[in-house]
Amino acid sequence: MTLERSDNYEGLDGRIRTVALTLALAFLVLGARLWELQVHRGAEFSGKSDRNSLRIQRLEAPRGTIVGHDGVVLADNRPARDLMFVPADCDVAPEIVCRRLEEILGIDAAALMEEIEEAIATKQPHKQILIRRDVPSSISARVDEYAYALPGVFTVVRPIRRYAYGKTAGQLLGYLGEINKSELELQNLGEIDKSELQHSEFPYQLGDLIGRSGLERRYEKTLRGKEGKMMVTRYAVGVPQIRTDLHGQPHVENLVDSYGHNLRVESEIREPIPGKQLDITLDIALQAKAEELLDGEEGAIVLLNADTGALLALASSPGYDPSIFVTRSGNRKRIEALTEKPNRMIHRAYQEVYAPGSVFKLLLAAAALEEGIIDPSTTHYCPGKFRITPTGRTWHCWKRYGHGEVNVVDALAYSCDVFFYNVGLKLGVDKIHRWAERAGLGRKTGLDLPGEVPGLVPSRQWKEDLLRPAHRNEPWEYRWYPGDTVNLAIGQGATATTPLQNAILMAAIVNGGRRVQPHVNSKSKVTISEPFVSEHTLEIVRRGLRKCVEKGPPAPTGTGHRAYIEGFDIIGKTGSSQNVSLSQHEKYESEEDIPKELRDHAWFVAGVLDREPRIALCVLVEHGHHGSSVAAPLAKTLIEFFYASRGSTPGLKVAREVGGMSP
Repeated sequence: MTLERSDNYEGLDGRIRTVALTLALAFLVLGARLWELQVHRGAEFSGKSDRNSLRIQRLEAPRGTIVGHDGVVLADNRPARDLMFVPADCDVAPEIVCRRLEEILGIDAAALMEEIEEAIATKQPHKQILIRRDVPSSISARVDEYAYALPGVFTVVRPIRRYAYGKTAGQLLGYLGEINKSELELQNLGEIDKSELQHSEFPYQLGDLIGRSGLERRYEKTLRGKEGKMMVTRYAVGVPQIRTDLHGQPHVENLVDSYGHNLRVESEIREPIPGKQLDITLDIALQAKAEELLDGEEGAIVLLNADTGALLALASSPGYDPSIFVTRSGNRKRIEALTEKPNRMIHRAYQEVYAPGSVFKLLLAAAALEEGIIDPSTTHYCPGKFRITPTGRTWHCWKRYGHGEVNVVDALAYSCDVFFYNVGLKLGVDKIHRWAERAGLGRKTGLDLPGEVPGLVPSRQWKEDLLRPAHRNEPWEYRWYPGDTVNLAIGQGATATTPLQNAILMAAIVNGGRRVQPHVNSKSKVTISEPFVSEHTLEIVRRGLRKCVEKGPPAPTGTGHRAYIEGFDIIGKTGSSQNVSLSQHEKYESEEDIPKELRDHAWFVAGVLDREPRIALCVLVEHGHHGSSVAAPLAKTLIEFFYASRGSTPGLKVAREVGGMSP
């Protein structure tokens, strides 16, 4: 029998197919993976690669300028010159250069030499070592003059904030400060837009400056520019050492890091974009005059357009120069500003509250007339003192021997306390509180500056909420009493308002009973309420306030007569608010003997009716004693200065439309 030999092993074809299929699947998986890595996720890994091999170098953007009335620049940027030293560029012994710098600049040569030796020891010969920040141009010129003897020394230019008028309007403009670690971690930047921080290509980093107060803080988002960038080669060690020209533009030629590695700029440089310009309503000449009037005192002056709420002056004393927070020479002054008393870091016009005293009578008169509690013929007799009951506590009028029989016009003109004690009791606390809310007292005004405080006009509910937790079983402790209303009627007790709120109250008397929202940004929408007081009532109140400023004879002189200006139609109201109880004053023989810290605060609010623009203003002098003798003369000077600078003529009246309404 013959055996036939087969040419193929049994099952060989199946094995070949299995191997082929396995290889095909492997290549398919490999291809899919390559497609995912190179195509689908290519951009992601390309970015990671770039981040490993490239460094984004931030280029600082200048902040936007702040421009006042008539285009006057109040805050901008100037080039700050920082002197640097690079050991690798020094062809002589570094000790020689250090000694020469000590002779020229007065620096500590030994301290500088220590930094140089550390850079050399760590093999960073190209590290830029700071010699001095923000050197004056005169010093920079001397360094340039001796450049041949100072190898390795050069200048880097960067933008730094400049406040053109120094201390003038400093609190309003605000100051800059470095962002801190906790703020970066929490992005807790107050009124800075957090969403922009989270999605910005260049979020805030340690060392960045942000607005800390005033306009710099409120409009941080507007004023902060957009940093530029350039992509440079990245090595495992070393920091790029950027040099600039005299205008702050970076040099890209011969770019190295601190170890001397040559760096390349890998993409087109994106130039920084400066912050936007902020136009404000402030009249810097008027502001300077207001601050001059407050020099040596503690207090505030507010002057605004009564028809629009535009703030023309917002002065507070004492103040500070915001430049001290950005310049090298400001260290000592910065510490003084932050720690010394009285506190100069708060703006007393809207960040501090005071008892309004007799200025509050302006509101009380309007409320009583509107409620029908009194009319122009209603009178009350003032013997110089007042009691709710025949045997009860005695409240005094400021005029010890009394004013006699007075109506509302005379009570405003001569500031009769007894008249308003009676009117306040008839009105009652509930109506007084309701009218105060309508006028904007004891609440924030909506000012476009950070840190505004609301103040307080007390009510029954306020007293109960305050005292009931500690006296749950003693209802008499938190009950509202008629005596509380008597104190409230003349702006004392717990009543507390800001000078800005009182200026807005006066603006309503001037403009036809409308409450304006104060603003500093010129582009802010003008916001005005509907009239909350009738024109009939306003005319009666104006008669009293006009008589307050007018001089006699034939009528007696009003308490605000020191604000009188011939040919001007001025209305005004004086006020003196107690700082301590009257019993402390009684220890002294005369007012002049009373220590300043125990004296009353001096108020004066005023409005001008026959000029364009119509204005309202408030003057507060802490511990000034009397509004009539201290605050009113300051208001007169400021009114004269304002209209003289505007070329206003006596008797000028201009038709106006506010929000589509003509007062």
